[in-house]
Amino acid sequence: MKKVFVFLSSAAVLAASLAGCTSIGSVVKNVSGKNSSVNVLTGLPGSNGEVLAVKIDDTPPAHPQIGLEKADVVYIEQVEGGLTRLATIFSNPESLPELIGPVRSARISDIEILAQYGRVGFAFSGAQTKLFPVINSANLENLGAEREPPSIYSRDLTRIAPTNMILHPAQLLEKAKSEGKSIDVAKSVGWKIGDKPKGGKAVDAVSFKWPASRYSATWSTAEKRWLLSYLGAPDMSASGIQLGSPTLIIQMVSITPSEYHDKVGGVTPFSNTVGSGKAYLLRDGEVSTIYWNRQTAESATSWTLKDGSSANFAQGQIWIALTDNEPVFTYPVSNSTAPSASPSQGSPKKSGKN
Repeated sequence: MKKVFVFLSSAAVLAASLAGCTSIGSVVKNVSGKNSSVNVLTGLPGSNGEVLAVKIDDTPPAHPQIGLEKADVVYIEQVEGGLTRLATIFSNPESLPELIGPVRSARISDIEILAQYGRVGFAFSGAQTKLFPVINSANLENLGAEREPPSIYSRDLTRIAPTNMILHPAQLLEKAKSEGKSIDVAKSVGWKIGDKPKGGKAVDAVSFKWPASRYSATWSTAEKRWLLSYLGAPDMSASGIQLGSPTLIIQMVSITPSEYHDKVGGVTPFSNTVGSGKAYLLRDGEVSTIYWNRQTAESATSWTLKDGSSANFAQGQIWIALTDNEPVFTYPVSNSTAPSASPSQGSPKKSGKN
């Protein structure tokens, strides 16, 4: 098979080399002269389609989850009881899975997380009564299950409710389009794809947790991505693929009680993603301490090193864990004989709204 190479103009190549990052979302040409685009969120070949956000259950009965290996971005956020739930982003029509799930209900943190993506289509399976007015007034299209037929939100009878609602995303987006609903296409939300930062520290694994949920990730040299484990076991998708990504971000945020409660009285926590703070960038088998900054809910999140230069992400899927617990890193024996709470690069910055 002949290899196909992509050529950029000399000006584009020079700009990319100076910036140390790829201009994602631009259209380039291959040797055949045809236009070839890349997805703005992942840097992978594909197009920038409508942004679909899907809320996914993350309790043990929900595993193995469906379609997550095809997501562009996955956020892990804390919910009631110290458990976690996922907010997943899909924007590349070429990689949209046939099914996604199990779908669960929305939370207040989702509104702020999603605002930076523009007007997204939001797929979820309900919400607290008090939260619905907030969802309906937000800059998003409510594509929740209560408004859609069972042909779009079906039940997997091999699973137990409430962790058995499965979304048919292509049908959902097609119906939304036929109804004239407005959903923005993917755009940059702040990170840049490019060369790894200098000064990163080699690391074999990392563990990070919430009061009643925990994850770990181990670097795979063969697959060039972090392989995830959930509650001590490999985090497998329903397709049999172990979940994981080339870029793993552990974003330190403030998590505080909100005014919302679940049906049994549990207080809904709010993960604050507006403001500034510290994060850990894991890519290429290394960890770097970086800093995030987001001025408003509608603005993009910048990710920088201590000197203010870009903390580039790797090409491919991105997982972002929102937590207020410091992660624990396991370093190669040559560097360290015991796990460490941080790579000790730079001083921490306080998170919270400005």
